[in-house]
Amino acid sequence: MVAKKQRRPQLLSSSRPRKIKPAPLSSRTTRSLIRSHHTLRKQLSAASSKGDTGEAQAIQAKIDGFGGLLKYQEASIQGQSATRGGDTSRVLVEWLTRGEGKDKISVRSGGQLRMLEVGALRPDNACSRSKLFEMERIDLHSQHPDIKQQDFLERPLYAAGDVNQETFDIVSLSLVLNFVGDPVQRGEMLRRVASFLKSYSGHKVGLFPGLFLVLPAPCVANSRYLDEERLDAIMKSLGYERVKRKLSSKLVYYLWKYEAGKAERSKVFKKEEIRSGKSRNNFAIVVR
Repeated sequence: MVAKKQRRPQLLSSSRPRKIKPAPLSSRTTRSLIRSHHTLRKQLSAASSKGDTGEAQAIQAKIDGFGGLLKYQEASIQGQSATRGGDTSRVLVEWLTRGEGKDKISVRSGGQLRMLEVGALRPDNACSRSKLFEMERIDLHSQHPDIKQQDFLERPLYAAGDVNQETFDIVSLSLVLNFVGDPVQRGEMLRRVASFLKSYSGHKVGLFPGLFLVLPAPCVANSRYLDEERLDAIMKSLGYERVKRKLSSKLVYYLWKYEAGKAERSKVFKKEEIRSGKSRNNFAIVVR
């Protein structure tokens, strides 16, 4: 009688499901997922502000039904792929490398600039590849080991002059401010950015310290509560001066230079209608 050949014991890892790369989403599906997620986030923020627990739970269930933050990030990552031209950071690199005088920088211009990228989805965007920046990347739900999982609104703040406070030449909020559902928190986010910007005694680069801000164009062009004049006024009150701007069919890009001495701490901006019309959206920034 021939003895049966014994099978080698399998590794535990062989029984684990393989990591499956998500199937590519169409551009239409990507846009639909992103819009739906933003709409539901705004509704959730409004319900939470009113203390309507039942409504908030119902909206959260809808968000989870769409796949939650993970599905939103998947759609955003695909939307930012090179094949779809969605890497917003390439605009910043173009501004910095094609400028003139102090506005132009290069890898040989005296060391890397430090950048804090809030809401980072991937570690290989144009800013990362440019070698112009020493990058720190954070996101609410990190999808990569090079991206720290952190809520910017909960990032530790230190007393002025504390050596433990990390500071940066530039902070990037690319398609981040519109993700925040509460207008008051949007204002707080913009104010908070200044706490993480370096204080320049001499200007190494004419455009810094600064904030790279990217918003969907309708947030400024078609909001009943915000237009470019009001955005400029809000940013000026926080100590920012607009130095670069680019408008595309879908997005508006800004580079704001920060000067602490120009901030108007007492200035208040409420949620006030400045344009009427049924087709307007409700994007707003409130500063208290």
